[in-house]
Amino acid sequence: MTAPERTGTIGTVDTVDTVAGPPLTARLRAATRDAHERAETTPFVADLVAGRVPFRGYVALVVQNWAIYRALEGVAERWAADPVAGAFVIPELMRVPSIERDLAHLAPQWREVAERLVLPATTTYVARLETHAATRPEAYVAHHYVRYLGDLSGGQVVGRSVERAYGEDGERSSSFYRFDAIAKIKPFRDEYRRRLDDAPLTAAQRDGVVAEAVTAFELNVDVLRELGAAGRDTATGPLPG
Repeated sequence: MTAPERTGTIGTVDTVDTVAGPPLTARLRAATRDAHERAETTPFVADLVAGRVPFRGYVALVVQNWAIYRALEGVAERWAADPVAGAFVIPELMRVPSIERDLAHLAPQWREVAERLVLPATTTYVARLETHAATRPEAYVAHHYVRYLGDLSGGQVVGRSVERAYGEDGERSSSFYRFDAIAKIKPFRDEYRRRLDDAPLTAAQRDGVVAEAVTAFELNVDVLRELGAAGRDTATGPLPG
């Protein structure tokens, strides 16, 4: 089966009702609730939303996102024709081009210094993506869910906070949070959740999605904690212009 045609909204996907029990989205919400709350309440996120993170801290966040999404989107092409993961290769969600535009505003020579600003927790996260999300369709789906549905939900709050906190610099370096190819975010999120629930996953694969989503949230919490700690380290300052 080839991936469904992509347009401005998520397309349809063949459904196979092979597993009884709660919808996958309900299981994901329940299993990740604790880690999700810990991610949202880390000091770094709380300070970012409140506009208290120094600009160098925001720069560091953009760099971590670049490393993470480059890994996740780097494995997407291999899943395009997969009967499960192919439904989640969605071009209008891809974030790397936006992140690189943001970094280009922050520093024209950003590629020369970004690698050394990648934190150890981010390196661990990337390694997980390059092994598990690259080899198991259910793992790819799990990481896709954690990252992109988060961007379409709480990420919208963060984006507005960045624009308020950093003014013109924030507006010009926060395109990551804007999904210009999506007409309306909420209907898109709703269709995304339906796609998860209708995905032709076996019972074992559904268990795998849930377990890997928990792992993805834990990895994200580790990155956010290191970002908070790195904010006190002058080595993680702004990218030089």
